[in-house]
Amino acid sequence: MNLTIRQIRVFERVARRLSFTRAAEELFLSQPAVSMQIKQFEDTVGLPLFERLGKKIYLTTAGEEMYRVCRTVIEHLDEAQQLIEELKGTEGGMLKVSVASTVHYFAIRLLAEFRRRYPKVHINLQVTNRMSLLHQLDHNDADIVLMGQPPENHDLESEAFMENPLVVIAPPQHPLQDKPSVKLADLKNEVFLMREAGSGTRISVERFFLDKDVLINSSMEMNTNEAIKQGVEVGLGLGIVSLHTVEQELESGRLIMLNVESFPLMRQWYMVHRSGKRLSVVGQAFKEFIRGEAGHFVKGLPAWQLPDSRLG
Repeated sequence: MNLTIRQIRVFERVARRLSFTRAAEELFLSQPAVSMQIKQFEDTVGLPLFERLGKKIYLTTAGEEMYRVCRTVIEHLDEAQQLIEELKGTEGGMLKVSVASTVHYFAIRLLAEFRRRYPKVHINLQVTNRMSLLHQLDHNDADIVLMGQPPENHDLESEAFMENPLVVIAPPQHPLQDKPSVKLADLKNEVFLMREAGSGTRISVERFFLDKDVLINSSMEMNTNEAIKQGVEVGLGLGIVSLHTVEQELESGRLIMLNVESFPLMRQWYMVHRSGKRLSVVGQAFKEFIRGEAGHFVKGLPAWQLPDSRLG
């Protein structure tokens, strides 16, 4: 068979996602281009590799076998690319980084400084949600992932590199703005704008209020921090977000941070990759950079928000 690497990669992605649309988005191709590659692939193989039932597509028996073979081919190609990157060192190597949507607020500054130090390194950055990050880790699609608490039931290596304070934000002139210490009971009549189910912030917030036996009113669910910040700003409710996402809004006075008891919720940011993954020279350099420099690219909490243990 005279298959091209491009056809193999396109087929593998469609077979993995069982979606032409998602494969096209992830490969930065148009859907017609993906469909054409799959048709050429099937013509070369001489057998149908997908079947459509209703609105969904499924692999045929031949498709399942080809998917298994193509995954092996791509793994070998990626290994070969990594060997080349190692030979290049930090002179023109490739770095694939994926970050949680909350992390990108400071990740851009981090990567800009890393790029300044290693100007010949080519960086591929993807910003996405927690579920997509876990999928990328499962399929070894990224060199390093920056995210919140990784799950324990995955074969991953993780290392905390920086604190992630979750704070309660409100619009200016909110009735609780001047209260020196807001009790959790004071929040029972407030409406909260929450991230989507499955997000790291949502999981942490729900666990916290469950442990405190506090029921909050969450009437709106939003899938981005930007939407939550804008919603809070126009008075739709309160929000609980990472401090790192609201630096500019707090400085400009567009949002305020309430002094709520037990807040900030101190979480951690982690850098994560597959267990046993052989990082390139560039990947190792980025890990060392994160360890030493990450804290320089975010602003800390005001004194009144610091945990008591830090005030003495």
